[in-house]
Amino acid sequence: MRESIWPNFYIVGAVKSGTTSLYAYLRQHPQVFLPGRKEPHFFTQPRPAREQAHLIRYVADVEHYQHLYRGADAFPRVGDASPSYLWCPEAAQRIHQVAPDARIIVILRDPVERAYAQYLMDFTEGAIHLPFAQALRRDWERPDKGWGVSQLYVELGQYSEQIRRYQTLFGRDRVLVLLLEDLKKRPRTVLEAVAEFLEIDTGPIAGMDLDKAYNVHRSARGVWVRYLAGSRISRFIGDAILPRAWGKYIWQRWLLRDHGKPAMDEDARRFLQEIYAPEVTALEQLLERPLPELRSSWREAPRRSLHEAAVIQQGPSPS
Repeated sequence: MRESIWPNFYIVGAVKSGTTSLYAYLRQHPQVFLPGRKEPHFFTQPRPAREQAHLIRYVADVEHYQHLYRGADAFPRVGDASPSYLWCPEAAQRIHQVAPDARIIVILRDPVERAYAQYLMDFTEGAIHLPFAQALRRDWERPDKGWGVSQLYVELGQYSEQIRRYQTLFGRDRVLVLLLEDLKKRPRTVLEAVAEFLEIDTGPIAGMDLDKAYNVHRSARGVWVRYLAGSRISRFIGDAILPRAWGKYIWQRWLLRDHGKPAMDEDARRFLQEIYAPEVTALEQLLERPLPELRSSWREAPRRSLHEAAVIQQGPSPS
């Protein structure tokens, strides 16, 4: 019987902080195996709510998870990139049980911008239809929380305790913390640091294509696209009937458009800043380094009330 293969490194998050780009870059390295399917979320073991079940994709059982790693035997580094693992309180322990010597990679961004980027993604994909300030407060105040249950807009940016959890289990020297800003500005330098952390050759990085940014913001071509994307029927067709590559092509080429990111509501910005101010300070103390990049969007602006927050306008539907 074939011996189980468990990843020996994990890109655990954070959500909307560059994990897709990092995953795509590392897949080009000849000593790294990352499955074609990003984000199996296996160690989170989601239990999505009924209204979100059709929006959440994950691998639920060991057999299917192991299937992702067919052919990984020959690679010194085998990875899993699932950004739910940073937030999930149980994921770190579950990973440690099967791979106690694993390397953990975390990539972070300004938590205020991270929350807004997640909201814009949810809005475009038809998972949320409220203005940001309303969606944010509703999610923050709801009693039921979880991956596929609530959006976790605030919780996914509370980095300090999440990183501490991994450092405690795996050791500080096995947890690498990166910043999205560095990946954008100096991708080769960041990839070289990752290669050294994973103890693989840095040479192949010189030949990698690191120019493309993945999973960047794009808008839906009209309100109808958002409702189509969020429907159970279209999700079923995209996941179960059409080849995944076709569904991705149709979504990216026909249903989305390049469009400037709308400005964040200032009431929502201040709400998040008040929550994250002590959080960023705690993280700086934990990592023993200043992190001005995590406050890059913190600026003063005229106060707006919640009822003044406008719904994001997607523009007219194409004729």
